[in-house]
Amino acid sequence: MMTRDALALAREKGLDLVEVAPGTDPPVSRIMDYGKFLYTQQKKSRDSRKKQSQQQVKEIKLRTKTEDHDLQTKLKKAREFLEDGDRVKVHVKYRGREMAHPELGRAMMAKVVKELEDWGVQIDTGEMMGRALVTVIQPLTKSQIAQRLKAKEEAKAAELEKEGA
Repeated sequence: MMTRDALALAREKGLDLVEVAPGTDPPVSRIMDYGKFLYTQQKKSRDSRKKQSQQQVKEIKLRTKTEDHDLQTKLKKAREFLEDGDRVKVHVKYRGREMAHPELGRAMMAKVVKELEDWGVQIDTGEMMGRALVTVIQPLTKSQIAQRLKAKEEAKAAELEKEGA
């Protein structure tokens, strides 16, 4: 169809002639209400932005002398953050002479990572930033969490069978 014929047909229907694929040979055009088309495109992009979830970074701060009960409380909170889909930044702070024993902080960090392995994966190896040892734990997807918990249960069941036999 010739361009002038298409324009005349569009005007007759009270719509617009819109070039859909200008790079093709011959160029492809459609007769449509361009204002309505723009509105639906904007609405689709708005809806897709609503469905996206922003991943935040939450922090838990520990010291090398943090006791077990306090540590469990902080780990519980970290688990909640990971279940909500947020990253968790773990700080192990050193004060005064504690800097002379960095292995204490590394042991604390390893304990935290071990406790949270069912809910997240450590992204970096843990690095010193001033007087703090810092690492980031990224959450697992719901299916990955279910798989890990199932594997642990199977391992426990196999261990119980082994003991019973």
